[in-house]
Amino acid sequence: MKQVTISNPFITLIVLDYGAIIQKLLVKDNEGRFTNVVVGYDYASKYPSDTISLGACVGRYAGRISNGGFTLDRTNYSLHTEGGIHLHGGKEGFGKKYWTIEEVNHGDEPFVRLSYLSKHLEEGYPGNLKATVTYKISNNELQIIHEATTDLTTVVNLTNHSYFKLDDENIIDHYYLKLNCPKVVETKKNLLPTGKLSSVVGTKYDFLSEQQIGLTRLDTPFATDDHSSFAAMLSSKKSGISMEVSTNQRGMVVYTPTSFPAICFETQNFPDAPNHDYFPSSVLRPNEAYRNASVFKFDLVT
Repeated sequence: MKQVTISNPFITLIVLDYGAIIQKLLVKDNEGRFTNVVVGYDYASKYPSDTISLGACVGRYAGRISNGGFTLDRTNYSLHTEGGIHLHGGKEGFGKKYWTIEEVNHGDEPFVRLSYLSKHLEEGYPGNLKATVTYKISNNELQIIHEATTDLTTVVNLTNHSYFKLDDENIIDHYYLKLNCPKVVETKKNLLPTGKLSSVVGTKYDFLSEQQIGLTRLDTPFATDDHSSFAAMLSSKKSGISMEVSTNQRGMVVYTPTSFPAICFETQNFPDAPNHDYFPSSVLRPNEAYRNASVFKFDLVT
């Protein structure tokens, strides 16, 4: 297992070739000390036994797919399911694959680029899909760019699955959260979408104005606001660290696990889009290019 470190005066990033995983992301707190703001293992050897996608690149399709698969151009493709749900690319998604380190640059704007070739019918998906993820740091920003091309028409939805933790407290209730997301993707008890979007106003999902997370726990696909400069903002007054998330994606799953204090911002397409005609299309055809560009900007609380 290979490890790559890139850094500038504001950020240090440690990435693994296994799962294209973000192992550590160090930013400065209000006392000038570097703080790791993602949950991860100190030893890379522990990641193959991880079951919750810590820091991983999730694919070929991040999120849930229903009906045991999907139909594309009149052909039905069956996918691995557990309890009737296909999740995060299947039995062994991209987060459990070894990626190729294509390029490492330690210049003024350091970056590392990794690639993975998902072969035709891997996990049931059509097409040989060439996926790349680029982690780039520019001043106080981490840019994550997922790209993909295919030789056959397929579906694709990639995201990074880092669990953010902005201080050393054992709860996140005191974090302040703002979501520029006016709607949620309605889901059933099994978290599969109903196909409808609903307003967050007056619900527990309403973080349109900044407020403390409190006891709210989420595993929720939000629809982002195209007119906002950012999709989410998170801050801790204890560490003084704030994080702003912006993305070109139409959706963002916000997830707070129950077993440890952290929060995910999975910038991506809507779950189960291949089975909902009115959702943004997840179809990628030959000679087209998939691109998920998201930015995580760190600052100090003023």
